[in-house]
Amino acid sequence: MQGLKLTIHAERKVRKAVIPAAGFGTRLFPATKVVKKELFPIIDKDGRAKPVILAIVEEAISAGIEEIGIVVQTGDRALFEEFFKAPPSAELFNKLSPQNQEYSQYLQDLGSRITILTQDKPEGYGDAVFCAKEWVKDEPFLLMLGDHVYSSDTETSCAGQLLDVCQQVNQSVVSLTTLPAESLHKSGCVTGIWQDSNSILSVTQLAEKPTIEYARQHLRVEGMAEDQFLCIFGLYVLTPKIFESLEATINNNLRDEKGEFQLTSCLDKLQQEEGMIGYVVKGKCYDTGLPDPYRQTMIDFRNAGQ
Repeated sequence: MQGLKLTIHAERKVRKAVIPAAGFGTRLFPATKVVKKELFPIIDKDGRAKPVILAIVEEAISAGIEEIGIVVQTGDRALFEEFFKAPPSAELFNKLSPQNQEYSQYLQDLGSRITILTQDKPEGYGDAVFCAKEWVKDEPFLLMLGDHVYSSDTETSCAGQLLDVCQQVNQSVVSLTTLPAESLHKSGCVTGIWQDSNSILSVTQLAEKPTIEYARQHLRVEGMAEDQFLCIFGLYVLTPKIFESLEATINNNLRDEKGEFQLTSCLDKLQQEEGMIGYVVKGKCYDTGLPDPYRQTMIDFRNAGQ
């Protein structure tokens, strides 16, 4: 069956992926009172209905990732464990089509690769990433947003493209896409120096949701059209040194205006200390964390690649 083979790429240096999925989903309220936003359904190109988190896990697997840690709220652990690790009841299984019975086994195989991690309190995206520290240990890892899905314009998945670049440069890599100035309020933004024109960038600064004025003054990238900026696509390959910056941020109680610990300032510190590469992904990113983009994702993701 198409899409059911789990392939391991033994040559990959990056073995693990972290997916923070512990947010409340306030922007999709009141639906998120009853369904976690990571479990909202989407339809893939094969016409299969699946929760968003499964599409993200499959993106990681397609890139050769071997182990996946999903960070959830402590009270939601059983929910995610049941989806990925518990087989359906015999009664339900017998009602499934032969194809879906095979897919049920595929989910169990996926579940064997997944570790459910917990965040005790909703302290922000940076804190959720830090909750994976002990599981990641001293390895580089792929970091994926819990409410974004991806479609590649090439035969290599979006996450796979990022891992290929990481293997070449042996540095942390942040995925990039071009956005207009009016979208800066909802995205991290980077600037730097092109190493490979319009593809690979040596990052010199990252800023979280900058104002248009700040971006025009500090975040312009040579050769780009006016009021076009490089913004974070939603995938990262990071060295474990990121946890040092996150730990310092948390210990010093350095919160954003919402009272949360964020990641971007720690990424900026990481690039200052170790260097960082930006890669303009050949593909599309679909946001499922907002009502209108989620509605559009239901249309576009189904048709992606066809």
